Amino acid sequence: MEFGYFLDSISKIKNIPLPAEASQFKMSPPFRTELLERYKDEMTFAKRAGVLALFYPDVKQRTRIVLILRKTYKGVHSAQIGFPGGKIEPEDDDLKMTAIRETYEEVGVNMEHIEVLKELTEVYIPPSNFYVQPFFGISKKTPVFKKQDDEVEDIIEVLLDHLLDEETITTRLVPTNYNIEVEVPAFQLNGHIVWGATAMMLSEIKDLLKLTI
Repeated sequence: MEFGYFLDSISKIKNIPLPAEASQFKMSPPFRTELLERYKDEMTFAKRAGVLALFYPDVKQRTRIVLILRKTYKGVHSAQIGFPGGKIEPEDDDLKMTAIRETYEEVGVNMEHIEVLKELTEVYIPPSNFYVQPFFGISKKTPVFKKQDDEVEDIIEVLLDHLLDEETITTRLVPTNYNIEVEVPAFQLNGHIVWGATAMMLSEIKDLLKLTI
């Protein structure tokens, strides 16, 4: 999709109600309800994070969204696909500032080029006990990406047309605490399988865009 057309299409996105949990549920793992019940006490003390779904024009003026492949490390989000973002820090005024700052730190997008258009529906992530607040943003300039080598393995530039294509919906088997594998819904984007919280956020973004485009 040409970026100029994309900008025209989303001009009223601030006033459109969020699809919220109804959209997220489409890409939610089947064991999520059980996890939320198990972690209901921990949720009271959950940490906070902000992430950014950033749309931008590539060099051919096609609309893309940026994702990242995280480094392999000893942690629950090792080698996973996600949005640029991270936990709120004392210097951040709010979670929106967190998402913008982390996008600059992780993939090198100039903060002055980022415009946040809408706050999306937050997602609770049980394994790390985080409430993650996603934001919908744009950069009207084509970014010159520079990954944060100690945290980011790869930068993944996904065409908007690819995200909106129903053929990208798939499933994958993931292990559970019961030593069995469970089939979960996922996106297949740029050769990567995206599931869990990131897929839930992408589902809401996808449904929101379908209301405007």
